[in-house]
Parts: sequence; structure tokens; C-alpha cells
Amino acid sequence: MRRIIVNADDFGADRHRDAGIAAAVAAGAVTSVSVLANGPSLDDGLPLLRYWQRRGISVGLHFNLSEGRPLKGGTALLTGVDGGFRGKTETHDLLRETGVMAMTAEIEDELAAQLAHLKERGLRIDHLDGHQHIHIFPAAVAVVARAAARHAIPRIRVPAEELIGEGDGGSYGPADDGASGLRNGDNGPKRQAAAGPHVSERRGDNGRRERKPMEVGAFGPPSGRITGGIESPAPVLLREAAMFSRLAEAARPLLTAAGTGATDHFRGLALKGRLSLPLLAETLRNLPPGVTEFMVHPGYAPAPPVPGPFAAFATADRERELAVLLAFEFRALLRQYRIELISRLEANP
Repeated sequence: MRRIIVNADDFGADRHRDAGIAAAVAAGAVTSVSVLANGPSLDDGLPLLRYWQRRGISVGLHFNLSEGRPLKGGTALLTGVDGGFRGKTETHDLLRETGVMAMTAEIEDELAAQLAHLKERGLRIDHLDGHQHIHIFPAAVAVVARAAARHAIPRIRVPAEELIGEGDGGSYGPADDGASGLRNGDNGPKRQAAAGPHVSERRGDNGRRERKPMEVGAFGPPSGRITGGIESPAPVLLREAAMFSRLAEAARPLLTAAGTGATDHFRGLALKGRLSLPLLAETLRNLPPGVTEFMVHPGYAPAPPVPGPFAAFATADRERELAVLLAFEFRALLRQYRIELISRLEANP
């Protein structure tokens, strides 16, 4: 049996992101939502989150140490001179180090503050994962494992993904942490039929870009090498995906020892920014038996862009992902490949 949990990340980043996630949940395409406790739009979205939990949608903490401002004061190592988190690259570099007691204390305090922030607002923590996967980095994973056990968080993300590609020389090369190269593309899945015409675009009353869900341009990337309707992932994306997968496999024993459950498989690392209907079909057709978490990032891109700590993620990629999730083909593909769409709450812990 093949079952899939579709998890939307970054709820609380801004109202445009939240509106896109809400549309995907309402359509029955998203069954699990991860929440930024320090997100600017969190309070506005609380009624929705509480309603979703009553409906059986899993709501969890998207533990964040890289964007926006911390909820706990005194985070001198994790923050810059402006008092905000240091951003993705610098935070990842910091979290590679272990044995720094002051850093461990800051991570523990901030995680406790973010968990408490959601609980105080009437939310149950159904699962835990990390914004930009910070929860599996060496400096954070033991802290996360202890907190999951202490708070009886039943499920946690382990973003380990099998990656097959067609990079130069048959390998995408080493990841940033020295992860081994990926297998060459000779064993990769077959490509799908070519995408169709370009998407047309109009402006809605709220200034937001709107696309008709059946226009294929809404499902495809604006640039990149496309073969058979599917954009090949850039080498930098595959190196990052290999890095996260390597870290996740190293973290798995600690997380398992904490008594938290995890899905059998994970997908989404190599799909970031390029999800299309042909690529979705390819992914679902090759889904292994068991339970798979499928990470997605739907949303609307504000026009004009709205400044803020999470503004860099408010791109058209979010709208393309949303268009795929809202398309009637999404459900049709699940039926075609006999895949059951479930909530994380329905999976075995």
C-alpha cells in the first residue's frame, strides 16, 4: 500500500502565503501544515489553524532559527547585530558545530519558546519539522529529540530523499558537507509529455496574480533546461538536497530513540521551485510502498512584493506549486497510481 501526506510549510510567513495554503487545504490537497511560531501573520491565521485541527489536519511547529526575530531574548549567537536571525547560509554554518554549550542553551530556549507560543494560542503540536531543515543539523538535533520526547510530540520530519540525476559527468557532485555524488541519470525515471502553451495572467481585485489552474504554464518553471516537459534540477539544488538527506540519515537514530514517529519516505527536496504536473506524475508513479511525506510550499506572490523577514520566499514558485495542487489532475493521479492521501494523524506514530 502506498500512502502520502502532503505537508505545506511556512504558514504564518505572510497573509499571501497563508491564503495559498488555505486554498490547498480547502481543496483537500494538503493534509498537514507546518507553522512558523515567529511568523508575522500567525495571529491572523489562528482561527483557521484551530478549525483545521478539529477537521483532522495535522498542525505542527516549523522550528525556525534562520529567518525573522527570535521569540526568546538573549539569543546572542543565533542573531545578528539587528537582533534578527542570521539567514539560511550563516545559520546552517553555525549549526554544523557541536559542543558549544552557549549555542545549545540558545537553541533549547528558543525551541521551548516557539512550542509554548503555539500551545498558548490553543494549538496542539501534532508534528515538528524545521524551517530550512535546521532541526537535523548537528547542533540542533539532540535538542530537538529531547524536546520531542519531553512534549510527547508524536511525529517528526526526517527529510532523507533518494536522489537520481543527470548532472555533468553523471553526478551532481558533492554536497556542501561532503555528501557523496548522486548516481547518474541512466537509471532515472522516464520523462513525461511536453508541457503546453504559456500561461496567461490577469490581476485580481486584490492585486494578486491569478492563473487559471488548467493552463500548463502555471505548472512549469519560468526557466531552466526542460526535457519532455520536466525541468532538470539545477546542480546547486541537488547538492543542497544531498546535504539535507545526509544530515537527516545521521539524525534518524537520535530522533527514533526519542520515541517520535517518522514517515517511511520523504519527497520535496529536489522539487523545490520546479513542481509541475508532469513532474508530479513522475514522482507519484515512482512512489515506494509505505507512507511518504510530500513537502510543498504553496502560496500567492504579492504584487508588489511586501517587505519583511520572509519576503524572499514570496515568489511565483509558490503560485506554481499551488496551481499543481489545485488542479483536478492531482486527485486523478492519486487514483491512477492507487495512492491514498492521508493526514499525518492517520499514519502510525
